[in-house]
Amino acid sequence: MKGLFITIEGTDGAGKSTQIELLKKYLEDRGKDVLVTREPGGTPISEKIRDIILDRENSEMSSITEALLYASSRAQHVSEKIKPALAEGKIVICDRFVDSSIAYQSVARGLSTKLIEDINKYAVDGLTPDITLYLSLIHISEPTRHT
Repeated sequence: MKGLFITIEGTDGAGKSTQIELLKKYLEDRGKDVLVTREPGGTPISEKIRDIILDRENSEMSSITEALLYASSRAQHVSEKIKPALAEGKIVICDRFVDSSIAYQSVARGLSTKLIEDINKYAVDGLTPDITLYLSLIHISEPTRHT
């Protein structure tokens, strides 16, 4: 039985972690076997790569180096954790996936979207989410009082 692969994307502070935990609880309460994981990270090797990426002392890291490190972390994560869990029929909920790389490495870091897609095509080895949920916050201002 093939599992279900759900990715959660969104801006920082949009409540991804909270919604992931609520979704996990909902599914587990209904007898589903759920694995929650994150990117970058998710495996010992991927966590080491995450540490390199997020280390503020590496601020001089080039955009392409960063993109390749994210893809390397993802390749390890997919092969070691995500694909085996899906093969066991689990529901995998992943906090961020390829869409985050497209946003951060192409839009924010100036690399072409096609380049990021091509790099990640190899990293994910054909794996695509069954569904991606995007969380976003909207700012609602309080009504202005006129005196």
